[in-house]
Amino acid sequence: MLTQINFAGQDRVTVAIERLRMMEPPEGYYLAYSGGKDSTALLALARIAGVRFDAHYQLTTVDPPELVQFIKAQKGVAIEHPTKTMRQLIVAHHCPPTRRMRYCCKELKERGGEGRIVLTGIRWAESRARKARQWTEPCHLTGRTLVHPIIDWPDATVWGFIRDNSLPYCSLYDEGWERLGCVLCPMARRRLRERQAERWPKLYQAYLRAFGQMLEAKPSENWTSAEDVMRWWLEQPEEQSIDTLPLFGGEQS
Repeated sequence: MLTQINFAGQDRVTVAIERLRMMEPPEGYYLAYSGGKDSTALLALARIAGVRFDAHYQLTTVDPPELVQFIKAQKGVAIEHPTKTMRQLIVAHHCPPTRRMRYCCKELKERGGEGRIVLTGIRWAESRARKARQWTEPCHLTGRTLVHPIIDWPDATVWGFIRDNSLPYCSLYDEGWERLGCVLCPMARRRLRERQAERWPKLYQAYLRAFGQMLEAKPSENWTSAEDVMRWWLEQPEEQSIDTLPLFGGEQS
């Protein structure tokens, strides 16, 4: 298949499997699983390669319900619950997460795997910023080593691999959602967030309740209601793009 051949004329699947086997630690990999198409391909590749690993999904409490249900159906994936929900984080920080203050990624998505070799589905094709990433990267603050076996895969190769191996994937892709992740993620553009609010009204209302509790805990001079906070949150300038994604937390909408 043409989409599986890289610029050096090598089969991308074979290269990814070689990378997995090359870096395999004695204790096995920590596989960061998000339920998106990239980590779906990564999980299958790790099994095909025959390497040792344990797969983990970091529950954010604001992921689409369809995505969570899909992940629950995947055998061998441990679901890790956060110490604080998004609601609790918003109340504790007295402000919703923003493009400049992304405490949610650190506390909800970038947990686990300390001191281990972590497998991710990060790819260059996801954003301009990720084109600067290497397929192996040390993270000195956490003691992790990040390994991105499919970093050079274009979208077509990911979907080709999924189809060729008859892999199950989240139904939201068939609805036209190209990238999956936290609903109303501040890194997404406003139009997309408005679509998400319409698609998942219960999560939208949950955010409103969190904003209301935030204001009860600490009144603000800038906002008088949860609706004021939501309006301000959705109107944040798009001075940064979705290029700024979590360190290894998977796909974002």
